Amino acid sequence: MTENTQAAASAAQPNNSAMRSEIAQKWPKFSAEDVSALKSKDDLVTGVQSKYSLDKAQAQKDVDAFAKGRQL
Repeated sequence: MTENTQAAASAAQPNNSAMRSEIAQKWPKFSAEDVSALKSKDDLVTGVQSKYSLDKAQAQKDVDAFAKGRQL
């Protein structure tokens, strides 16, 4: 990793951590392990769909509203 890439990754980490904390608060059925294993919004949609017995369209809508353009 170059210095710039490392700096960018370090700078992104607090946002990522804050968003993961918000995920755990919004969807309490997710364990800490579930939240830390999330790699993308698609993973979050799948998890919300499964844990909350929602259809995919509703889970996607909920995640999109929560994320508001942020990356996981």
